[in-house]
Amino acid sequence: MKARAVTMLPNIGTGRRSGIAVLLVFIALASAAQPPAASSWKVIGPGGGGTTIGPTISPHDSRLVVEHCDMTGGYVTSDNGLSWHMFNLRSGIQVLAFDPEDPQVIYAGNAALWRSGDSGRTWKMVFPNPGRNTVEHQVGDHSDVSLTSSDPAYPGGDVSAIAIAPGAITPGKDGHTGAEHLYLAFHQKAQPDVIVSSADGGITWNRMAVLPQRVLLLTPHDSGLIVLSGSAAYRIASDGGITELGGIATPIRAASAAQSGNSIWIYATGQDGKVYLSQDSGLHFGPVTPELQQSAGRFEAIAASAQHPQFAYAGFRGLQLGEGKQNLFNGIAKTTDGGRMWKIVFKESNQPAANLSATWIEGRASQSGESIWFDSPYSLGVAPADPDVAYATDLFRTYRTLDGGATWQEINSRRAGDAWISRGLDVTTNYGVQFDPFDSRHIYMDNTDMGLFQSTDGGQSWRSSTDGIPEKWRNTTYWLAFDPARRGLVWGAFSGTHDLPRPKMWRNRSPRSFTGGVAVSTDGGNHWQPSSAGLPSDSITHILLDPSGPAGSRTLYACAFGRGVYKSIDGGKSWTEKNDGIAGEEPFAWRITPSQDGSLYLVVSRRSEAKDRSVSGVGALYRSTDKADHWQRIELPAGVTGPTGLEVDPRNPQHLYLTAWGQEEEVADRNGGVFASNDGGKTWQVLFTQSQHVYDLTIDPANPDTLYITGFDAAAYRSLDRGLHWTRIEGYDFKWGHRVILDPNDPAQIYITTYGGGVWHGPPAGSANPPEADQSSVPVAVAR
Repeated sequence: MKARAVTMLPNIGTGRRSGIAVLLVFIALASAAQPPAASSWKVIGPGGGGTTIGPTISPHDSRLVVEHCDMTGGYVTSDNGLSWHMFNLRSGIQVLAFDPEDPQVIYAGNAALWRSGDSGRTWKMVFPNPGRNTVEHQVGDHSDVSLTSSDPAYPGGDVSAIAIAPGAITPGKDGHTGAEHLYLAFHQKAQPDVIVSSADGGITWNRMAVLPQRVLLLTPHDSGLIVLSGSAAYRIASDGGITELGGIATPIRAASAAQSGNSIWIYATGQDGKVYLSQDSGLHFGPVTPELQQSAGRFEAIAASAQHPQFAYAGFRGLQLGEGKQNLFNGIAKTTDGGRMWKIVFKESNQPAANLSATWIEGRASQSGESIWFDSPYSLGVAPADPDVAYATDLFRTYRTLDGGATWQEINSRRAGDAWISRGLDVTTNYGVQFDPFDSRHIYMDNTDMGLFQSTDGGQSWRSSTDGIPEKWRNTTYWLAFDPARRGLVWGAFSGTHDLPRPKMWRNRSPRSFTGGVAVSTDGGNHWQPSSAGLPSDSITHILLDPSGPAGSRTLYACAFGRGVYKSIDGGKSWTEKNDGIAGEEPFAWRITPSQDGSLYLVVSRRSEAKDRSVSGVGALYRSTDKADHWQRIELPAGVTGPTGLEVDPRNPQHLYLTAWGQEEEVADRNGGVFASNDGGKTWQVLFTQSQHVYDLTIDPANPDTLYITGFDAAAYRSLDRGLHWTRIEGYDFKWGHRVILDPNDPAQIYITTYGGGVWHGPPAGSANPPEADQSSVPVAVAR
């Protein structure tokens, strides 16, 4: 896809929901993988640190594996997990499947069905057909994607299951036009699941059946389907007729199918924690729960080898295998005889499994002091053609065995001395990439869940840097402040609550319950000491140092989310609340920005999700001209309720840039984007509304006419003329972006931090050789 310029015109008005005007902004719906090169993008970091799901192994080549995560990325490996590439399909992936006939074809399901004809390198939307008045809607705090289409077969929602019956393959424009029979289950909250089918490889579709509960499994059988939904199995004939078969007495939690002659074996786990098996295509289920001499525990994830039905792996949680907490285990059991006998092949308590080649994750987990930290598998995958190959995923890891469970290797990261390098499985949220003012190759990465990491080799390898941070604070590092005169002196903003300012974190709890604080390090982040006297325990989301103060007793400002602004005049030893003029009992203080004229600007996040427009509900912008002793409210642009960031032009303190989150609407969000003021916030002009969920703006200090933005709409943009025109940065396509950070070691590169996709590093002008774009484009609805 070639870079394209976008000229944004002034906002010409807003309307009520019933009168929204919709601009159709065309974007190419494609994603591709390329080997890293100087002109392309790569994801950097230690690897791992987030939840991966659904490892799916090719029936043609067990080295080829795909999986997705609980954020929005998909991942593919062709070398048994030693290296991975992320791909992005506009929103979170729900399910993946390999074509049984063509070894190059992979399917992925989210709001649409996608097909890759080159083993996951590039992807095209199959259903709904982009050419049938299909429109993408990005709505809400997470810019959730939904599709509308004139195709009557498209039910909406997300694909929850895929099944493929073999058929003939003939060449087409995309290298693959199959006559295989495709089946999809679509799930919508509080709606029945709809099953659709295509007999011509995805060209035309028909609605086939409706089931009242979520579909967990589809598998072709006798020219129809076997379906697991709720607590039962069903047979759906080719004409859509539904026959209920057998079931279990509790809702099914997970299921996996394998072929045995003309019968389908179905392994399932129930919400009761037991394992069940049907050997007659769902007609009857019987218990095959492993007997492992445990006194407690439950089984959750399950996976069988599709071509070897006697082989299956089951994940267990909380198995008590002896007296005491040290004998409480999570892990995996395996059967080789259809469930008659089971053997534990992987188990962990408060130490990593003895047969696991571990990474930094296990070392960090062992510091937690919990009786059982290591997680039970969220999902399992077994190679259809080789039951010795199995993958497991959990809260932070992907690990696999190539020898039937005798040994396991974690495949998020590879070791580099005492540090770690990502293999490409990055599922982390990052707030900043920051640089030691005395050594720009000494780099810090501010993370959620993983906490703080640092690199001393320019970002090639990384190690954890949370020694001394209280356990309740270690989850998230939001920001760092460096002393400009004393090498190694660093202050950090730490929190036990991640993902702020996302409403899911405070929707059902008061921020007064959050934990966190400020800590100081005198050795460059190797060791930390809390430095929070006078600062209530709270999530500290930003820390700012005033470099004009005297060395040894620096002035610092901290944002306490839900409590406001705090100030220290003794280098962080003690803190005083500075909320005079800030409205609300629990102000969501988010970030403070200094101006060259001595002013401070404070962004307060909204707490209403745009539905409550009261003074306490909407976000706010404040300015202080007396070092935070008093704050004056600045009126936001008309209609804006969700400010996210503010920057000041270094040449002119009156020239401000504001980024904002849109107000949620049914068709498309509105009143988000980028705004500018030339008079210190008295008046505002619209600069950019193509993205309604802009997280932050970055000014290039070497050339302040150059601006960068990113947000939650699968794109980053650059402007070379102070925001009059914007060009999308090609090659970066992660759904949820945070901020762009310039690379002081290479002006031809930038970093982009993300919400769930690691830290991206690449060229600000975009990839020099981007892959061929999908020729089908879907318009995105944008309210004006």
